Amino acid sequence: MPKEAEWDKRFNIGVDSIDKAHRKLFSIVHRLITLSKDKTNGQWACAEGIKYFKNYAIQHFSDEEAYMQSIGYSGYEIHKRLHDDMRDKTLPALEKDLTESDYSEESIHHFIGICVGWLTAHIIIEDRAIVGMISNKWKTDHIGADMDALENALSGTIHEIFRLPTQIVSEHYSGEDFGKSMIIRLTYHSIDHEEVQLFMALEESLVLRAVSSILNIPLSKMDQLVMAIGKELAIQIAGQVAIRSDLALQYHLVNSHFMSAEQFRQAFYAGNFDYSLLFNTGRGYFAFVVSI
Repeated sequence: MPKEAEWDKRFNIGVDSIDKAHRKLFSIVHRLITLSKDKTNGQWACAEGIKYFKNYAIQHFSDEEAYMQSIGYSGYEIHKRLHDDMRDKTLPALEKDLTESDYSEESIHHFIGICVGWLTAHIIIEDRAIVGMISNKWKTDHIGADMDALENALSGTIHEIFRLPTQIVSEHYSGEDFGKSMIIRLTYHSIDHEEVQLFMALEESLVLRAVSSILNIPLSKMDQLVMAIGKELAIQIAGQVAIRSDLALQYHLVNSHFMSAEQFRQAFYAGNFDYSLLFNTGRGYFAFVVSI
Protein backbone atom coordinates (compact mmCIF):
# COMPACT_ATOMS: atom_id res chain seq x y z
CA MET A 1 0.00 0.00 0.00
CA PRO A 2 1.54 3.33 -1.02
CA LYS A 3 2.42 5.53 1.94
CA GLU A 4 0.43 8.45 0.51
CA ALA A 5 -2.80 6.38 0.56
CA GLU A 6 -2.75 5.87 4.32
CA TRP A 7 -5.09 8.04 6.34
CA ASP A 8 -3.90 9.61 9.56
CA LYS A 9 -4.94 12.48 11.79
CA ARG A 10 -2.54 14.99 10.22
CA PHE A 11 -5.02 15.16 7.32
CA ASN A 12 -7.75 16.53 9.61
CA ILE A 13 -8.30 20.27 9.33
CA GLY A 14 -10.99 20.47 12.03
CA VAL A 15 -13.99 21.01 9.74
CA ASP A 16 -16.12 17.90 10.12
CA SER A 17 -17.80 17.91 6.69
CA ILE A 18 -14.48 18.43 4.89
CA ASP A 19 -12.63 15.83 6.98
CA LYS A 20 -15.37 13.26 6.28
CA ALA A 21 -15.16 13.94 2.55
CA HIS A 22 -11.39 13.53 2.60
CA ARG A 23 -11.70 10.21 4.41
CA LYS A 24 -14.23 9.07 1.82
CA LEU A 25 -11.94 10.01 -1.06
CA PHE A 26 -9.07 8.06 0.48
CA SER A 27 -11.42 5.13 1.07
CA ILE A 28 -12.26 5.10 -2.64
CA VAL A 29 -8.54 5.19 -3.45
CA HIS A 30 -7.88 2.20 -1.18
CA ARG A 31 -10.62 0.32 -3.04
CA LEU A 32 -9.11 1.25 -6.42
CA ILE A 33 -5.71 -0.04 -5.32
CA THR A 34 -7.27 -3.39 -4.34
CA LEU A 35 -9.25 -3.60 -7.60
CA SER A 36 -6.18 -2.80 -9.70
CA LYS A 37 -4.61 -6.05 -8.47
CA ASP A 38 -7.62 -8.15 -9.51
CA LYS A 39 -6.67 -9.85 -12.79
CA THR A 40 -10.22 -11.15 -13.36
CA ASN A 41 -12.57 -8.17 -13.44
CA GLY A 42 -10.42 -5.45 -11.89
CA GLN A 43 -10.23 -3.47 -15.13
CA TRP A 44 -13.99 -3.00 -15.39
CA ALA A 45 -14.34 -2.41 -11.65
CA CYS A 46 -11.58 0.20 -11.71
CA ALA A 47 -13.35 2.01 -14.54
CA GLU A 48 -16.51 2.25 -12.44
CA GLY A 49 -14.54 3.19 -9.32
CA ILE A 50 -12.70 5.96 -11.14
CA LYS A 51 -16.00 7.46 -12.31
CA TYR A 52 -17.24 7.38 -8.72
CA PHE A 53 -14.03 8.99 -7.45
CA LYS A 54 -14.31 11.78 -10.03
CA ASN A 55 -17.97 12.55 -9.27
CA TYR A 56 -17.40 12.51 -5.51
CA ALA A 57 -14.30 14.72 -5.81
CA ILE A 58 -16.11 17.30 -7.94
CA GLN A 59 -19.00 17.48 -5.44
CA HIS A 60 -16.48 17.82 -2.61
CA PHE A 61 -14.78 20.73 -4.41
CA SER A 62 -18.13 22.51 -4.66
CA ASP A 63 -18.92 21.93 -0.99
CA GLU A 64 -15.46 23.05 0.12
CA GLU A 65 -15.71 26.20 -1.99
CA ALA A 66 -19.07 27.02 -0.39
CA TYR A 67 -17.46 26.65 3.04
CA MET A 68 -14.55 28.93 2.10
CA GLN A 69 -16.98 31.58 0.93
CA SER A 70 -19.04 31.24 4.10
CA ILE A 71 -16.03 32.14 6.27
CA GLY A 72 -14.67 34.77 3.90
CA TYR A 73 -11.42 32.90 3.23
CA SER A 74 -8.95 35.30 1.59
CA GLY A 75 -7.30 32.56 -0.48
CA TYR A 76 -10.57 31.48 -2.08
CA GLU A 77 -9.75 32.51 -5.66
CA ILE A 78 -6.44 30.63 -5.94
CA HIS A 79 -7.85 27.64 -4.05
CA LYS A 80 -10.84 27.45 -6.41
CA ARG A 81 -8.46 27.66 -9.37
CA LEU A 82 -6.61 24.61 -8.03
CA HIS A 83 -9.92 22.74 -7.91
CA ASP A 84 -10.78 23.92 -11.43
CA ASP A 85 -7.38 22.80 -12.67
CA MET A 86 -7.89 19.32 -11.22
CA ARG A 87 -11.45 19.06 -12.53
CA ASP A 88 -10.96 20.61 -15.99
CA LYS A 89 -7.40 19.57 -16.89
CA THR A 90 -5.93 16.82 -14.71
CA LEU A 91 -8.89 14.45 -14.47
CA PRO A 92 -9.83 14.73 -18.20
CA ALA A 93 -6.17 14.14 -19.18
CA LEU A 94 -5.98 11.07 -16.96
CA GLU A 95 -9.32 9.81 -18.28
CA LYS A 96 -8.08 10.21 -21.86
CA ASP A 97 -4.99 8.17 -21.02
CA LEU A 98 -7.16 5.49 -19.40
CA THR A 99 -9.49 5.29 -22.40
CA GLU A 100 -6.76 5.27 -25.03
CA SER A 101 -4.88 2.51 -23.19
CA ASP A 102 -8.10 0.54 -22.57
CA TYR A 103 -7.60 0.92 -18.83
CA SER A 104 -4.16 -0.65 -18.82
CA GLU A 105 -2.54 -1.40 -15.48
CA GLU A 106 0.01 1.36 -16.10
CA SER A 107 -2.67 4.00 -16.80
CA ILE A 108 -4.66 2.93 -13.73
CA HIS A 109 -1.56 3.23 -11.58
CA HIS A 110 -0.89 6.66 -13.09
CA PHE A 111 -4.42 7.71 -12.18
CA ILE A 112 -4.09 6.43 -8.62
CA GLY A 113 -0.62 7.93 -8.19
CA ILE A 114 -1.58 11.38 -9.42
CA CYS A 115 -4.84 11.49 -7.45
CA VAL A 116 -3.35 10.19 -4.20
CA GLY A 117 -0.39 12.55 -4.46
CA TRP A 118 -2.64 15.48 -5.33
CA LEU A 119 -4.99 14.77 -2.44
CA THR A 120 -2.12 14.43 0.02
CA ALA A 121 -0.44 17.68 -1.01
CA HIS A 122 -3.74 19.55 -1.39
CA ILE A 123 -5.00 18.62 2.06
CA ILE A 124 -1.71 19.18 3.87
CA ILE A 125 -0.83 22.43 2.12
CA GLU A 126 -3.94 24.06 0.66
CA ASP A 127 -6.78 22.85 2.88
CA ARG A 128 -4.93 23.42 6.13
CA ALA A 129 -4.39 27.00 5.00
CA ILE A 130 -8.19 27.49 4.98
CA VAL A 131 -8.29 27.21 8.77
CA GLY A 132 -4.99 29.03 9.34
CA MET A 133 -2.92 25.98 10.25
CA ILE A 134 -0.29 27.07 7.68
CA SER A 135 0.12 29.92 5.19
CA ASN A 136 -0.67 29.58 1.48
CA LYS A 137 2.42 28.61 -0.56
CA TRP A 138 1.51 30.10 -3.94
CA LYS A 139 3.29 33.41 -4.56
CA THR A 140 1.31 34.36 -7.64
CA ASP A 141 -1.40 32.65 -9.62
CA HIS A 142 0.00 32.99 -13.13
CA ILE A 143 -2.76 32.79 -15.70
CA GLY A 144 -3.34 34.21 -19.13
CA ALA A 145 -0.55 35.26 -21.49
CA ASP A 146 2.38 34.41 -19.19
CA MET A 147 1.16 30.88 -18.54
CA ASP A 148 0.26 30.33 -22.19
CA ALA A 149 3.72 31.47 -23.26
CA LEU A 150 5.44 29.09 -20.84
CA GLU A 151 3.21 26.16 -21.82
CA ASN A 152 3.86 26.81 -25.52
CA ALA A 153 7.61 27.11 -24.94
CA LEU A 154 7.70 23.84 -23.01
CA SER A 155 5.43 21.98 -25.44
CA GLY A 156 7.50 23.11 -28.41
CA THR A 157 10.80 22.23 -26.76
CA ILE A 158 9.64 18.81 -25.54
CA HIS A 159 8.32 18.04 -29.02
CA GLU A 160 11.60 19.03 -30.66
CA ILE A 161 13.81 17.08 -28.23
CA PHE A 162 11.67 14.00 -27.61
CA ARG A 163 9.64 14.04 -30.83
CA LEU A 164 6.48 13.53 -28.84
CA PRO A 165 3.24 15.51 -28.56
CA THR A 166 2.39 16.97 -25.15
CA GLN A 167 -0.81 17.39 -23.21
CA ILE A 168 -1.04 19.68 -20.18
CA VAL A 169 -2.20 17.67 -17.18
CA SER A 170 -2.00 20.42 -14.56
CA GLU A 171 -1.12 24.11 -14.34
CA HIS A 172 -0.82 23.78 -10.55
CA TYR A 173 1.19 20.59 -10.12
CA SER A 174 1.58 19.84 -6.40
CA GLY A 175 4.51 17.43 -6.39
CA GLU A 176 2.46 14.27 -6.62
CA ASP A 177 4.18 11.03 -7.58
CA PHE A 178 3.48 9.93 -11.16
CA GLY A 179 5.89 6.99 -11.33
CA LYS A 180 9.63 6.31 -11.17
CA SER A 181 11.30 9.51 -12.29
CA MET A 182 14.63 11.21 -12.85
CA ILE A 183 14.48 14.43 -10.84
CA ILE A 184 16.88 17.32 -11.37
CA ARG A 185 17.31 20.59 -9.52
CA LEU A 186 18.82 23.49 -11.47
CA THR A 187 19.96 26.70 -9.79
CA TYR A 188 20.32 29.89 -11.81
CA HIS A 189 21.62 33.34 -10.88
CA SER A 190 20.60 36.55 -12.58
CA ILE A 191 22.91 39.41 -13.50
CA ASP A 192 21.57 41.09 -10.35
CA HIS A 193 22.46 37.98 -8.28
CA GLU A 194 18.88 36.89 -7.83
CA GLU A 195 18.40 33.13 -7.56
CA VAL A 196 15.98 30.96 -9.48
CA GLN A 197 15.34 27.32 -8.60
CA LEU A 198 14.06 25.05 -11.34
CA PHE A 199 12.98 21.45 -10.78
CA MET A 200 12.32 18.96 -13.53
CA ALA A 201 10.95 15.45 -13.02
CA LEU A 202 10.97 13.18 -16.06
CA GLU A 203 9.39 9.76 -15.89
CA GLU A 204 12.01 7.07 -16.47
CA SER A 205 10.09 5.62 -19.42
CA LEU A 206 10.35 8.99 -21.17
CA VAL A 207 14.09 9.31 -20.50
CA LEU A 208 14.81 5.76 -21.63
CA ARG A 209 12.86 6.26 -24.84
CA ALA A 210 14.65 9.52 -25.61
CA VAL A 211 18.15 8.18 -24.94
CA SER A 212 17.43 4.93 -26.79
CA SER A 213 16.35 6.98 -29.79
CA ILE A 214 19.41 9.24 -29.62
CA LEU A 215 21.87 6.33 -29.37
CA ASN A 216 19.81 4.01 -31.60
CA ILE A 217 20.22 1.35 -28.91
CA PRO A 218 17.33 -0.31 -27.01
CA LEU A 219 17.76 0.57 -23.34
CA SER A 220 15.75 -0.64 -20.35
CA LYS A 221 17.81 0.48 -17.35
CA MET A 222 18.54 3.89 -15.85
CA ASP A 223 22.32 3.51 -15.63
CA GLN A 224 24.93 6.28 -15.27
CA LEU A 225 25.11 6.88 -19.02
CA VAL A 226 21.36 7.27 -19.35
CA MET A 227 21.25 9.54 -16.29
CA ALA A 228 24.05 11.73 -17.63
CA ILE A 229 22.38 12.14 -21.02
CA GLY A 230 18.98 12.68 -19.39
CA LYS A 231 20.40 15.38 -17.14
CA GLU A 232 21.90 17.23 -20.09
CA LEU A 233 18.60 16.97 -21.96
CA ALA A 234 16.87 18.57 -18.96
CA ILE A 235 19.41 21.40 -18.92
CA GLN A 236 18.88 21.94 -22.63
CA ILE A 237 15.11 21.97 -22.19
CA ALA A 238 15.48 24.68 -19.53
CA GLY A 239 17.83 26.62 -21.78
CA GLN A 240 15.51 26.47 -24.77
CA VAL A 241 12.55 27.57 -22.66
CA ALA A 242 14.63 30.51 -21.42
CA ILE A 243 15.47 31.47 -25.01
CA ARG A 244 11.85 31.28 -26.07
CA SER A 245 10.88 33.34 -23.02
CA ASP A 246 13.63 35.96 -23.58
CA LEU A 247 15.26 35.06 -20.25
CA ALA A 248 18.48 33.47 -21.55
CA LEU A 249 20.54 36.67 -21.24
CA GLN A 250 19.33 37.38 -17.71
CA TYR A 251 20.14 34.08 -15.96
CA HIS A 252 23.04 31.62 -16.00
CA LEU A 253 23.25 28.08 -14.59
CA VAL A 254 25.42 27.77 -11.48
CA ASN A 255 24.49 24.30 -10.18
CA SER A 256 22.67 21.12 -11.19
CA HIS A 257 22.15 17.89 -9.31
CA PHE A 258 19.88 14.87 -9.06
CA MET A 259 17.30 14.55 -6.29
CA SER A 260 15.50 11.58 -4.79
CA ALA A 261 11.71 11.48 -4.81
CA GLU A 262 11.69 12.15 -1.06
CA GLN A 263 14.05 15.13 -1.39
CA PHE A 264 11.84 16.54 -4.13
CA ARG A 265 8.72 16.05 -2.03
CA GLN A 266 10.30 17.78 0.96
CA ALA A 267 11.57 20.68 -1.16
CA PHE A 268 8.17 21.02 -2.75
CA TYR A 269 6.22 21.07 0.50
CA ALA A 270 8.65 23.58 2.02
CA GLY A 271 8.86 25.92 -0.96
CA ASN A 272 6.84 28.61 -2.67
CA PHE A 273 6.46 28.40 -6.43
CA ASP A 274 5.72 30.73 -9.31
CA TYR A 275 5.06 28.08 -11.95
CA SER A 276 4.34 24.38 -11.53
CA LEU A 277 3.27 22.42 -14.61
CA LEU A 278 2.70 18.75 -15.40
CA PHE A 279 2.63 17.33 -18.94
CA ASN A 280 1.87 13.93 -20.45
CA THR A 281 3.81 12.98 -23.59
CA GLY A 282 2.02 9.67 -24.11
CA ARG A 283 5.32 7.94 -23.29
CA GLY A 284 5.81 9.38 -19.83
CA TYR A 285 5.06 12.35 -17.59
CA PHE A 286 7.14 15.51 -17.27
CA ALA A 287 6.97 18.09 -14.45
CA PHE A 288 8.43 21.62 -14.64
CA VAL A 289 8.53 23.69 -11.44
CA VAL A 290 10.00 27.18 -11.00
CA SER A 291 10.64 29.28 -7.91
CA ILE A 292 11.84 32.83 -8.60
